[in-house]
Amino acid sequence: MDLIEVPSERAFYSASISAFLTSDADSILGGLARKSGFSIETTQRDAWVFQIRNLQEQFQPYVDRGWIFLEFVVPRLGRRIDVLAIIDHVIFVIEFKVGDSEFSRHAIDQVWDYALDLKNFHEPSHACAIAPILVATQTCQIAGSISTSHHDDGVLYPIQASPDQIRNIIDATLLFADGQKIEPQKWAEGRYKPTPTIIEAASALYGNHSVAELSRSDAGEINLACTSVAISDLIERAKSENKKAICFVTGVPGAGKTLVGLNVATTHMDSKSELHSVYLSGNGPLVAILREALARDKVARMKSLGEKLRKGEAKKAVEAFIQNVHHFRDAYLADPKPPVDHVVIFDEAQRAWTKEQTTQFMARKKGRPNFNRSEPEFLISCLDRHPDWAVIVCLVGGGQEINTGEAGIGEWLNAMHDHFREWEVHISPHIHDSEYGAGKALDLLKDRSNVIFNEDLHLAISMRSFRAEHVSSFVKHLLDRDIEQAREILKQVNDRYPITITRDLTRAKQWLRQKARGNERFGIVVSSQAQRLKPHAIDVKSPMDPIHWFLDDKDDVRSSYYLEDVATEFHVQGLELDWACVVWDADLRYTEDDWEYKSFVGNKWQRIKLPDRQMYLKNAYRVLLTRARQGMVIVIPPGDDLDPTRDSSFYDPIFNYLKELGIEEL
Repeated sequence: MDLIEVPSERAFYSASISAFLTSDADSILGGLARKSGFSIETTQRDAWVFQIRNLQEQFQPYVDRGWIFLEFVVPRLGRRIDVLAIIDHVIFVIEFKVGDSEFSRHAIDQVWDYALDLKNFHEPSHACAIAPILVATQTCQIAGSISTSHHDDGVLYPIQASPDQIRNIIDATLLFADGQKIEPQKWAEGRYKPTPTIIEAASALYGNHSVAELSRSDAGEINLACTSVAISDLIERAKSENKKAICFVTGVPGAGKTLVGLNVATTHMDSKSELHSVYLSGNGPLVAILREALARDKVARMKSLGEKLRKGEAKKAVEAFIQNVHHFRDAYLADPKPPVDHVVIFDEAQRAWTKEQTTQFMARKKGRPNFNRSEPEFLISCLDRHPDWAVIVCLVGGGQEINTGEAGIGEWLNAMHDHFREWEVHISPHIHDSEYGAGKALDLLKDRSNVIFNEDLHLAISMRSFRAEHVSSFVKHLLDRDIEQAREILKQVNDRYPITITRDLTRAKQWLRQKARGNERFGIVVSSQAQRLKPHAIDVKSPMDPIHWFLDDKDDVRSSYYLEDVATEFHVQGLELDWACVVWDADLRYTEDDWEYKSFVGNKWQRIKLPDRQMYLKNAYRVLLTRARQGMVIVIPPGDDLDPTRDSSFYDPIFNYLKELGIEEL
């Protein structure tokens, strides 16, 4: 069979190499143009013509030895691989830079990213050797060296090549790499189970990809698609039956709660639709970063289609459905009418303010001394203004309250009991768990007939750490000081998700740079209370811009890659890195009896006594220790006995405790 069956969205063209070699170049070009779905510029047409003719020459020795895919789609990255070829036992990822005479760092990282995406997220590629090849068309007689990376997972270092050397590189790679012959049909039918970062996912959803394309489907686990369907069904039913309903979606850190919310919002982006929804978050950095990322992505996508779009225009459209919850609150504080939207998604709902915090803020900042409502109660009341129907989706993280006045989920449940008894309440059964903070408020609702528990509203598996799904459980046991449980889970985690400790920040930085491949993002994260890291050139009070830190490239000193600016729990909550360095200061100290919670005031550490503030600090470390997708290094400074604010006795017990858990020293 000369044509291989692949999902229609997977590649613009696919055929056996023998069929490719005997096909007319113009017919292949016509097929690419038809499948693209957009008008083809001259530069794209000429690039395809060059690739087709060059490969028909270079692939002559491989008749009946493999298959070729042109414009192979990588949904997680929102891009396409120029050429993907399966020859014998190796997958070749070939990226052409037509007109280039140099091999840029950006292009090298790009082709490496493609290879890594296949290795990590395409099931049949897990056990295969993958060779990324970068071709600069204005070079000749260049055949880069072939070598494996220290990861030893079958992904070779990117190979630089001139167009006339592709054949020689393929021959050398086939001799270099081991493996069994790949069955192209089985390979093409294999499942692609991506685990995107929230920025990648938001961009893909905004670009009309479905959540099913972006989510895994691990057997026995409730996945994102199931949760999204449950919410969509609830919205449709509320509308058809003129009901008002609130639902609470729970999930472990990194399970994809934000992705679920963005999926609902992007599904109903049409402002003319009654189902139009808005995504709200009180996480200012997250909102700013998502807006900027989506605007940049929209401009880039329009440019690839030959159309110009100003970033300001793109950002205005994004702001219509991603909003700061406080701006939403203030708008409807001034406007007594119902909101434009019937569906509102509140991300990190547990961080909404208590009645005390809201009342103080309204009196101090808004000139409303008689305001006497919690933020959840007021936000629900805004949707309750609709005379017909409304749906509120609360996305709830466990152990994520990190700031003064954050209410936890109990305040939402109290509001439902005290003021909105006619609303249906759809709850994840796991909201009973202590980390979600529902407490006694949940008992108030247990006798109501319109309270429905739904297992589909819980996301149990972390997608952030796609190399080890149980990292969040390990961190929970670490912070709960449950040594035996932490040790057991660490054994499951360590094979695919390296966790290491060191006393040397310089060595930790080297580890990050060594581990990261392609555009895998890495950075340093610290607690906002970590004020005695200044001797290590870490100043948590120094202003940093999270947009530049999370979105800019390796050549920007403001980016996380430079390892100069650091992010705190307030910057990184809801976001993620591929590789993280967590620097642990003396604000959270290990003792034989319990954690000691400290705040640096003036020139000395002071004990934190209030239980709420202790919880915020502990949760800050929970956030920091669950940011990395692929691995992390934890730095515990050695201290300095000549400095009473950095005595080694503050740090040594932390280091010894982490070693006792089984974490290896770098």
